Amino acid sequence: MNGLLEDGVGLMVLGMGFVFLFLVVLIFATGYMSRLLNYLFPEAPAVAAPKLAAKNLSTSGVDAQMAAVITAAVHQHRNNKNS
Repeated sequence: MNGLLEDGVGLMVLGMGFVFLFLVVLIFATGYMSRLLNYLFPEAPAVAAPKLAAKNLSTSGVDAQMAAVITAAVHQHRNNKNS
């Protein structure tokens, strides 16, 4: 019985070792592929958005007319829901 238990522990350690080794290789391969893709296909520099001088924007980026329309729609929805 003792030999069977030793064989089982040996197989467990061997299996866990292979899984650990595979995961380490996977981490390095993923990092290498990421660096390779960034080298082959670099990202284009971001283009600055044009200034919105004519629009009246609030701090959230929504103009006043759109905020009024959204507020009216929510108000109407809540009134219809309560009726």
